[in-house]
Amino acid sequence: MLIRANISCCNLDNGDMLREVMVKIGLERINMQEGITVEALLDSGTTRLVMSSEFTRKQGFKFKKIERPIYVRNVDGTLNKEGPIEHTVEINIYYQEHRKRTKICIIGG
Repeated sequence: MLIRANISCCNLDNGDMLREVMVKIGLERINMQEGITVEALLDSGTTRLVMSSEFTRKQGFKFKKIERPIYVRNVDGTLNKEGPIEHTVEINIYYQEHRKRTKICIIGG
């Protein structure tokens, strides 16, 4: 699998540089051994791996309900409008020659 990083930058009002690094990764449904290639934000500042519920449903990933909801806060301390994390999916992530089985939190109900 060929992976390339797309790096885009934009100037902020205070002169700082904002960097957004996108990488192509493979995601594989564990129960079906079928996969897709997607572009993912390499470092969004979150403390967990996250995917939107809309994307997860469209791609046919199997949701797993978690025991206790995880309330998501924005940088300014307010609760995120997407609501708490209540589900995860377990998948294999591929990047270049590496594979990792992991759980990803689902945001957006």
